[in-house]
Amino acid sequence: MSMPTHVAVTTSLRDAKRLETPWPFTGRAAELELVRGSVAAGRGGLVVTGPAGAGKTRLVTEAVRGTDRARAAGTPETRDVRFAAFAHLLPEGVTLHRAVHLLSGVRLLLVDDAHLLDSASAALVHQLAVHGRTRLLVVATDGASVPDAVSRLWSGELLPRLALEPLPREETAELLAAGADTSLEPLTVDRLDRLCRGDLRLLRHLLAAVRESGLLVPVPDTDQWAWRGPVPITPAVRERTAQVLDRPRTEERETLERLAFAEPLPLDLDPDALDIRILENLEAEGLVTVDDHGAGRLAHPLHGPVLRAAAGRLRARRLAVRTPDRTGPALEAERAALALRVEQADVRPVEAPVGEWLAAEGVPLPAGYAALRARFARLGGGLRDAAAWAREGLRTHPDDPDCRTELALATAQSGDGARGGQEAAVAWAAAARG
Repeated sequence: MSMPTHVAVTTSLRDAKRLETPWPFTGRAAELELVRGSVAAGRGGLVVTGPAGAGKTRLVTEAVRGTDRARAAGTPETRDVRFAAFAHLLPEGVTLHRAVHLLSGVRLLLVDDAHLLDSASAALVHQLAVHGRTRLLVVATDGASVPDAVSRLWSGELLPRLALEPLPREETAELLAAGADTSLEPLTVDRLDRLCRGDLRLLRHLLAAVRESGLLVPVPDTDQWAWRGPVPITPAVRERTAQVLDRPRTEERETLERLAFAEPLPLDLDPDALDIRILENLEAEGLVTVDDHGAGRLAHPLHGPVLRAAAGRLRARRLAVRTPDRTGPALEAERAALALRVEQADVRPVEAPVGEWLAAEGVPLPAGYAALRARFARLGGGLRDAAAWAREGLRTHPDDPDCRTELALATAQSGDGARGGQEAAVAWAAAARG
């Protein structure tokens, strides 16, 4: 049977200029070798699952690059069409038995978006796994409704399963460095990583939107760029946050917005201000979480910035609790907790959402807080993060001695002391004197 190996696509030069070239494949070295080994001779294949946008398809595509393979994919529009995913590989009206026979000669079959397969296609994939003559590489998305025939591939131990975790922060930074045409400072990398939670499609889209909106600004005395200010509400961002932006009940949207402007919000602060039943419903939907201290916050880090950016000025003014003149107690609590950690030489990761929220929005930070964040990062080995926090303090307090010292120490220790070696030497001398 002759099977097509590619589909010709004709596009105009104008359209071609709009096509996005993929970022270089970065990270996932161990996973890449695992996928390659699973489809080697003598192996039955592998199922790769993971969150939407985690890079599953890119990973398996990279793993089988240059190999002879056939490809099928599920689509939402054809879930009720028999053998729709294999229409380009099978004759019309084929039976399941005949389909298994025809595809048994395929050396490697890549099945993408298997959670969207029609029932006949899902049964075909399952039978191919049972027969074991075709190596299968099956990709499915976590959290989606998966056909039973597909889920039995791993639950029935027909194929091993690789559960892909979100890309770690360090590998996200490598990806941004390799794929972006600008060097991003650490606080911006942290912000993008925090907002996207491993969704690489959203990561790429959000960075492009930030750049096109002119929100990237140069960091003085460096070759880096920083993003401060609101999140651009693009169609892709709106689609990702439709759960909170398009609430059918006004009181639910109001509750989500109140959390967005004040999270983490102690729920016993004003019992009459928040309807506990609404909060319980939102928690059941996975939109709100409550920590061990009884403080509520939005479950996804992207939801708060988007709700704040979507609110009009008057609404934001009414809802705003965490404004520069009202952050004193919360910021002081974070500063005290960080100071205790530094005193105890405890540099384990610690949550400090108020300072990060203010820095991301471009609100001036107290110099003492910024210097302490810099010192905490430096003691933990995060020298570039330390320099970024010190610069954040110097942005509005250019003569603060603590921030200048922390910047010089972080720069010298990281080997970036070519810019202002005298300042670094002075800082080292001050550190030596205690």
